[in-house]
Amino acid sequence: MWFLRAGCALLLFSPVVRTAPGAVEDTLPLVDRAQRYLVDLIKIDSSNPQGSETKIAEYLRQVANNNGIPCELLGDNPKRLNFVARLKGNGKARPLLLMAHSDTIPAGDRTLWTTDPFGAEIKSGYLYGRGSLDDKALLAAELAVMIEIKNRNLPLARDVILMSESDEENGASGIQWMLQHAYSKIDAEFALNEGGYNFDSGGLRRVYQVQTAEKIPTRILLTARGVQAPGSLPRADNPLVRLARAVLKIVDSDQPVRLSATTRRYLRDLAKLPAYEWLTPVLPKLESPSAAIANAAANQIRAKAPELEVMIRTSVSPTQFRAGSRFNIIPNAAEALLDVRRLPNETREDILARFRLLLTDSSIEVTLATGPQMPSTDSSPVNSALYKAMETVFNRLHPEDVVLPYMSRGSTDGSYLRAKGMPVYGVPLFEIDPADNRFHALDERISIKNLQDGTELLWQIVLEVAGVL
Repeated sequence: MWFLRAGCALLLFSPVVRTAPGAVEDTLPLVDRAQRYLVDLIKIDSSNPQGSETKIAEYLRQVANNNGIPCELLGDNPKRLNFVARLKGNGKARPLLLMAHSDTIPAGDRTLWTTDPFGAEIKSGYLYGRGSLDDKALLAAELAVMIEIKNRNLPLARDVILMSESDEENGASGIQWMLQHAYSKIDAEFALNEGGYNFDSGGLRRVYQVQTAEKIPTRILLTARGVQAPGSLPRADNPLVRLARAVLKIVDSDQPVRLSATTRRYLRDLAKLPAYEWLTPVLPKLESPSAAIANAAANQIRAKAPELEVMIRTSVSPTQFRAGSRFNIIPNAAEALLDVRRLPNETREDILARFRLLLTDSSIEVTLATGPQMPSTDSSPVNSALYKAMETVFNRLHPEDVVLPYMSRGSTDGSYLRAKGMPVYGVPLFEIDPADNRFHALDERISIKNLQDGTELLWQIVLEVAGVL
């Protein structure tokens, strides 16, 4: 059943929510508009888990309505609705989808922040707040670009769709609902999403990393069982001790080295930069038929640049232990949850088999943990009109810089669209400093200049791929 409210159609539910901050003045310049949107978005707490993304969707709807852009709120949970808006083109090309999720991870202990995580405070040229990097800066830039196109009444060769989806951080239920129930609303030739970033490689050259692939989160559960007993009598079969040994065995073991077409090209081209010339003699060893030589080369990379090593190996991070309820009782079972980020050319079964083979204690159970398991997909192509548009824009604005497709160690809900057959690209609008990366961290922040530069880049990309010459 459809309900029409204030120019936006609302599917299934019509929630009553707190009114979001006011709409931005139409006369603001593009980059100032993006900053104002980001301030407003940070002030809306959309932490997940909690489930309050509809507050973001309501804000986006208010801005869209005030600027005459058709939009919809879609979903089956009145607290967690998705937002979709569309600017019509002349139909000569299939649509472009701009996407950015509306939820954030929780702020955690607010006393550890130096600012209010939802205060959107500006200090020393930085805008602080939860979501400033992940992913509200991208959402603010995309919304600002949509409004700019509308205000200028620019002709488009293709529709431009903006989607802000819920629950990216804790299950991706938002994008999955859209795929199952409203895919026609977002069906596009390709999409721009989070996942890309740029960085200074030293000297005058910047690297624009377009995310075309991503590692796949795979939750693995280790379980050790034993006999409950008093803590005063140490036992060789203590499940906690056996589990600890099993976790260390897996974490300390080198995972196999596997290159894909994406990582092979990325490392080859990165090695051409002065700051990464040390890679040149190492790269051939990565594909040696000798596992010992390949592992030694990967370990050499890890010692100098661990962010590169995780692109060529599955990674393992223990994140949760569960056992017992009393300090003086040995429990009869203990569990460890491993956050495994596997390479796209490995399967869940490969991981399970390898971990089981590593463990000398055959009584340790190695299973997939309950919860969502994200799909494994092929890389998005580098010969699409959208990828070429990004190359054109970056090379036109910064001819000395480098544009590279890359595989991110993190994951996004874009993998669900890739699995559907839609190419998705993590757009490298914003700079990430490896020495000061506050992604998912305390005092999350983005510099005002970074936001402005990124918004301008997005504007140029959208005009390049969707504008009428």
